[in-house]
Amino acid sequence: MKIMVITAHPDLTASRVNRAFARKASTVPGVYVRDLYREYPEWTIDVEKEQRLLTEHDRIVFQFPLYWYSSPALLKKWFDDVLTYGWAFGTDGVHLTGKEFIVATTTGGTENQYRSGGSNWHTLSEFMKPIQSTIEKCNGVFLPVFAAYHLSDAPEAELEAEADRYASHIVSLQADLAD
Repeated sequence: MKIMVITAHPDLTASRVNRAFARKASTVPGVYVRDLYREYPEWTIDVEKEQRLLTEHDRIVFQFPLYWYSSPALLKKWFDDVLTYGWAFGTDGVHLTGKEFIVATTTGGTENQYRSGGSNWHTLSEFMKPIQSTIEKCNGVFLPVFAAYHLSDAPEAELEAEADRYASHIVSLQADLAD
């Protein structure tokens, strides 16, 4: 299985957690890691290149920090520019049919804050519904979200253990778990 991880952090070099996750994923055979903000510093997305890369991979992972209950802005622009009518969905839009997608997100808050009745009012899965709906509209398979909570000040051993858990999740998850 060919896996592509698209990291979307405005400054990956300054992010202890997302940087550790991307670094760990890049050591896994068959995993190709890309930094969206480094790739497109002027925000001019090469749509043909992105669509080609999507067709070349079996599983796509969107790795990003949760920003105001959503993805960072460049990833949203990527969705808008790349997942076009006639290519990703709609008439003749079959290029993503059956492709597997995972959202891997990090939060500054604790897991308890992302529960019904928590300080963020909703679960993390509820916040991911727009991305899930986008993937399903494109006939992709939305696999369970990977979430890492409140790790920015975690001891190095804990961060490394979470990076290992992340790498394992993105390569070993089976599509039937998404049901």
